[in-house]
Amino acid sequence: MSHFSKLTAATLAFGSLLIGIANAETVLRSSDTHPDGYPTVEAVKYMGELIKQRTNGRYSIEVYHSAQLGEEKDTIEQTQSGVIDLDRVSMGPFNGIVPETAVPSLPYMFRSVEHMRHVMDGPVGDQILKAFEAHDLVGLAFYDSGARSFYNTKKDIASIADLKGMKFRVIQSDVFVDMVNALGANATPMAYGEVYSALQTGVIDGAENNWPSFESAKHYEVAKHYTLDQHQIVPEVLVMSKASWDKLSPEDQTIVRQAAKDSVVKMRELWDAQEKKSRDIVEKAGVKVSEIDKQPLIDAMKPVYDKYLSTPELKDLAARIQAAK
Repeated sequence: MSHFSKLTAATLAFGSLLIGIANAETVLRSSDTHPDGYPTVEAVKYMGELIKQRTNGRYSIEVYHSAQLGEEKDTIEQTQSGVIDLDRVSMGPFNGIVPETAVPSLPYMFRSVEHMRHVMDGPVGDQILKAFEAHDLVGLAFYDSGARSFYNTKKDIASIADLKGMKFRVIQSDVFVDMVNALGANATPMAYGEVYSALQTGVIDGAENNWPSFESAKHYEVAKHYTLDQHQIVPEVLVMSKASWDKLSPEDQTIVRQAAKDSVVKMRELWDAQEKKSRDIVEKAGVKVSEIDKQPLIDAMKPVYDKYLSTPELKDLAARIQAAK
């Protein structure tokens, strides 16, 4: 073979290699602290299937569940720097980074799960997602983490007066501490793993969480009174690294954004089924569920709102959420 023919063959081979690379699948790495099978994990897997179909196999998602890539604070930083492509995170860890996320994290900001979904699916949700872009992230979608309510070992709680003086475990968060104290109860910040024995030994009277957590942590074995006060309905958020996003063509960006929105429907179906299953388990185990008039609890949040809605912009965002029908 002449030198020219060898050169041509090499050029053709290199050309085919480039075409192969161009058509090769790009796998986007996504992080989640929840275990495999959890609604948020399954929703991002579903989003990956949609992207794979809609890009003819050029892109897919691999979900690293169970905090394989680190806890939420670490994964946020890795996503900002482009080491991780996608990250599903609770709203709380973003409160100090994206000020707008503090508003939906406040107690009684939403009247119900339906109200939260309606707001986060609309212009207010879009505004909060857009706010991530100033922090090297692209907000894609909001998922659910249910409604958090109080449960305790002592008594049915029928009114705000019944909360007075009771000791409730809260997560290590100023908003949670301020909320419980504003209700006349005593907030006790404590690691999640210590709650069962603290309930059992009377170190605390109660705690607060959603149905799946109350059930899976077995707290219902020692705390037989669950009050449907739904004080916090905090969405979770799916973000993408701005660095990874900028590598996508405008067409592929549209596909990714739409697949994220479509995955929300799937996530909610899975979440609603999980909540029902967990509630059935604890009620069958003898837990008494009580209703409560929420209005006095909502009224008690005024000092908490005054503290955290510290700018006209945040006040306006809160007003728009509460005005949404």
